[in-house]
Amino acid sequence: MPYSFQIGSIPCHIVSDGRQLVDGGGFFGLVPRVLWERVIRPDDKNRIPVQMRSLLIQSSAGLILVDTGQGDKITAKERRIFGMDDGNQRLAAELQRAGFSPEEVDIVLMTHLHADHAGGCTRWSDPADPGSEAVPSFPNARYLIQRLEMAEAAFPNERTRGTYFPNNWEPLRRSGQLELVDGDQELARGVRTVTVPGHTESIQAVWVEDAGESLLFLGDACSWAAHLDRLAWVPSFDLDPMRSIEGKRNLRREAEEKEALLVFQHDGQVVTGRLRPGARGPVVEPEITEEAWPE
Repeated sequence: MPYSFQIGSIPCHIVSDGRQLVDGGGFFGLVPRVLWERVIRPDDKNRIPVQMRSLLIQSSAGLILVDTGQGDKITAKERRIFGMDDGNQRLAAELQRAGFSPEEVDIVLMTHLHADHAGGCTRWSDPADPGSEAVPSFPNARYLIQRLEMAEAAFPNERTRGTYFPNNWEPLRRSGQLELVDGDQELARGVRTVTVPGHTESIQAVWVEDAGESLLFLGDACSWAAHLDRLAWVPSFDLDPMRSIEGKRNLRREAEEKEALLVFQHDGQVVTGRLRPGARGPVVEPEITEEAWPE
């Protein structure tokens, strides 16, 4: 279900490509299970529900979509392993519920190119034939990707090659829709990106600001609310944990000053929240929540 609201005069919508079930250790790293399971209860395989949310912004530069989820280019085996019982082909339906179609998207901003964020950039040309040609999911959009992220994806190392897949971006290059950018960007009036190295070298977060109101889409710079409450909690997926901590500290400071609405991309329970004073520092007070394990 999309969540729609305004930041000043800028309409925004949180849409989702569904969820995956992922080993809890991946998102909580060195944190002992006895601690992190107080935040989210794992299943009998130690998996936790991980949402794949995107942000849709009706901006002065057109309709901006931030990240695209996993998409439909996944095998039946992968769906089974990650608990994707609906095949995770939800994003287009979510856009429709919010009142839009893929053809209306003007800009697709990729926070980074990991498969659970960039898989939906392209789709099979024939949905009935998995393995047919991959084509752009948003035929009229410019796809914006950090130049350094593109280089890392194109030439992965032993650790990263399992999450970078060329059919998520090569069709965009062939169609002329891929645009490489360098550093922080002003996408539209009140919409800007900031690079927050740590999870990857050039991962981006997104600010939406207007009329004294602010929203921060954290992406994988801080994918769970608990990771902002406890800066030392860092996912095992992050390539540079110390830079992740520093990036979270800086984002938390600015978000607290602005009383920003925080959007958590992967949190299985907390969709949005705001920072409030806590006994040991600022903590996230949830505003929109979801049932982690719906019946």
